[in-house]
Amino acid sequence: MVLSKEDVTRLMTQPSAEARAEVAAKIGTTLDDAGLSETELRLAQDIIRHMAADITVKVRATLAQSVKNAKKLPHDVAMKLAKDVEEVSLPVLEFSLLFTDEDLISIIKSQSPEKQEAIARRETVSEKVASVIVEEAGEGAVSTLVSNKNAHINDKSLERVTERFADNQNVNNKLARRDNLPLAVAERLVSRVSDALKEYLVQAHALPAGLVDDMVSQSREQSTVSLLSISKDEMDIEKLVGQLKETARLTPSLIVRALCVGDIPFFEASMAVLADIPLHNARILLHDAGKLGLKSLYDKTNLPQGMFPIIRVALEVVKEIQLDSAAHAHARYRAKVIERILTQYQDFNADDLNYLLDKLSDLVDMAA
Repeated sequence: MVLSKEDVTRLMTQPSAEARAEVAAKIGTTLDDAGLSETELRLAQDIIRHMAADITVKVRATLAQSVKNAKKLPHDVAMKLAKDVEEVSLPVLEFSLLFTDEDLISIIKSQSPEKQEAIARRETVSEKVASVIVEEAGEGAVSTLVSNKNAHINDKSLERVTERFADNQNVNNKLARRDNLPLAVAERLVSRVSDALKEYLVQAHALPAGLVDDMVSQSREQSTVSLLSISKDEMDIEKLVGQLKETARLTPSLIVRALCVGDIPFFEASMAVLADIPLHNARILLHDAGKLGLKSLYDKTNLPQGMFPIIRVALEVVKEIQLDSAAHAHARYRAKVIERILTQYQDFNADDLNYLLDKLSDLVDMAA
């Protein structure tokens, strides 16, 4: 639909709301017409400016739909429409490319939740705008934002989502489906799923809390170890280990599980954090050709002494099998660790052996 001279004439002679709405529906297409002269363009913009102040919502809403993609819409008109009622503002806020980040941030901070959601749905959302949505907007806008694959959300903002909406299942479910989550964010989501499972099992099935704690802990640790395949970035892993320590989830069983399935970077970072020494120094001690380096580091971590034989055996296997990215290399490593532990069980005292057997059952299944 293109605005014609007859439309303008009718608008002047029959200025009803219906006539104004019909003109509003056509003028957006006309505005970007390359054949318009400068005079005609200014006239079209003046008509749009006038209609943006129309007393009838239907006229303004029709205009907004018509000009939402218009590149030659005056910026002041775009802002006027954006601050109008939702029926008028939402199409422009979602689709118009005329707004600066500062424009959008101002609207996020001062306008309604519906307008915040429209901005979160935009084809592209910058990091700057996304961070303000995460900090200032409500559940609807934040869940919409994390579902938007074209929204640029940095790691800090993703972590902030997990803090602000810790107990919000809708936001957490949307966030969990986002690609390339940082390890620390993914682990927090795993923890929340596990906590929700614990509450359900206790309430719905009247299971003893201690038993449920053990079940949930095993499930959480298995999931956490699985997450380690997401990233091999050293800083990402160190951040995850620090978070686990702060939340009391860097457990001895998680550490031994990671080592026994071949996640050496996670194990190294865990030992460094628990011993409170730089990662580089921890690696030197862990892979020292002698036995004193490993023992001195281990004693600094305050990990159970019953776990030390597993650590020593697993690290011996590391030296024998050069791990690479191939799945068969990790499978061979896991099988070798378990075989070596089981063949050396006579060297452990009764308490050590019980500890090992408690932790090895799921590792055997993983290596099978």
